Amino acid sequence: MTRRLQYARKGAEPGKARNLVIFLHGYGADGADLLGLADVLGPHMPDTAFVAPNAPEKCRVNPFGYQWFPIPWLDGSTEEEARRGIAAAAEDLDAFLDEIAEKEGIGPEKTIVFGFSQGTMMALHVLPRRDRAVAGIVAFSGRLLEPERLAVEAKVKPPVLLVHGDADDVVPPAALPEAARALQDAGFEVYAHVMEGTGHGIAPDGLSVALSFMREMLERAEHAD
Repeated sequence: MTRRLQYARKGAEPGKARNLVIFLHGYGADGADLLGLADVLGPHMPDTAFVAPNAPEKCRVNPFGYQWFPIPWLDGSTEEEARRGIAAAAEDLDAFLDEIAEKEGIGPEKTIVFGFSQGTMMALHVLPRRDRAVAGIVAFSGRLLEPERLAVEAKVKPPVLLVHGDADDVVPPAALPEAARALQDAGFEVYAHVMEGTGHGIAPDGLSVALSFMREMLERAEHAD
């Protein structure tokens, strides 16, 4: 049984938005943690709605935040609990993507999914396994789950932007080239940017690159109509 995700929204008014950006937050945070980026991105992305769901579970180590799935080395969960959590969260996110597309009246071809950390892991895991491709995936400071299964299980291959800080002490910077190799080997169009001197976060240069990528991918979708 899927769990319905609660979300917050900013940007163009319902019914007037032509594009959609969905933020997926990291472990222990909530949707509001990334939705503030809409204030920076919005002026450069008119006619865009920004939505940010809360992950489906209360975080085990931060009761004020949420988690997509447990992380054994952080919260003492087992590897089996983590695997079950990933599978359950994937179903929840899949259902949310369908729900928000219908509610906003915006299809995947006009949608960008923007993940951070554990939200990136969810984006890279779920989006390739859906029936219709989104316009693009922005993947900050995360890693690709089960890279060995990607080529076999990917149904669609949306363009992916990987962004990582070279001083990240939470998710190793090596996760970027590892994800890039697996994605490219599976036939994905991959872009990458390293934020110099940046830890586990989103630096201005990374956000600027993400903005350019999102605008380019949405413009490409517009011309494909």
